[in-house]
Order: sequence, then C-alpha cells, then structure tokens
Amino acid sequence: MNGPRRIGQTVPEVAGKALGKRGLAFGSLINDWPSIVGHQLSLRTAPDKLSFPRGKREDAVLHIRAMGAIALELQHLEPQIVERINSFFGYRAVAKIKLIHAAPLSMPKPVVRPRDLTMDEELSVMTTAATVEDEELRATLERFGRSLLARPRPAPRRR
Repeated sequence: MNGPRRIGQTVPEVAGKALGKRGLAFGSLINDWPSIVGHQLSLRTAPDKLSFPRGKREDAVLHIRAMGAIALELQHLEPQIVERINSFFGYRAVAKIKLIHAAPLSMPKPVVRPRDLTMDEELSVMTTAATVEDEELRATLERFGRSLLARPRPAPRRR
C-alpha cells in the first residue's frame, strides 16, 4: 500500500529506530519530563536511562542526571516522582530512581539581558537607517542594529 498512512502507524517505526534499545517508553518519558516532575525540576534534571529487569516491562530503575543540591532534593522526592511516573505510564513501570551526578545534557542557557545603548550608538543606528525610504524596513533595520550593538560581547581570550 503506497497511499497515506496514519501517523500512529509510523511513529513506532521511526521513534524505535531513533531510540534504539531505549524504546518508546523512554522516548515518551523524555518528551513529557517537564509535565511529570514539574517545570523547575525539569530544568535541572533529565532522565538518562530506563533499565528494566531482564524479560520484564515493569519495575525498572530510572537513571536521572542531576547535579549538586538538586540531587539531594530528588532523593527526598523519590516516592512522589516514582508515583508520578507510574501514573503517567498507567502501570508500575518504575520501581526506583538512581541518581547520576552529571549535568543534564541540555542545560538551559542563562538569559542574558542586552545592555542599554549609549546615546551615540542610538544616534548611529538611526542615522545609518535614515536613508531607507520604506518605513517598515527602516524600523526593522533599526531593531536589528540595536540588537547587534546591545548584545554582550564575549570575553577576550587569554593566551
């Protein structure tokens, strides 16, 4: 059959290849991690591996990447987290948590607020774009110029 297929038929095939031995259960756990543990915990933790006992699909050990004080907090929250994970799956998928002292692979980048432009910089942006006749394009170029000047500059390299 070469016609359109339902997405539900394709997802296991594609996701199964991408996740390899980890399986679809781990993929859905990664995807829904923030809704399972909460936004704040999900920023500083990440599921690393889901290890099921040989021949079983329940009572797994969930390995979680965490660093510093958050690891201690996770130890205290283990019963609640295990309960949330199991209610997410709808059965006793996870029996316990094992902490890995490592940063989550995708740590959020700190938000860096751009600095305010000096009067000279602001004047330079406006005079450079002043020759553009199209009002919308001029405004866009001014915003772009401001963003380039206002972004933090990298620290000089040490030799």
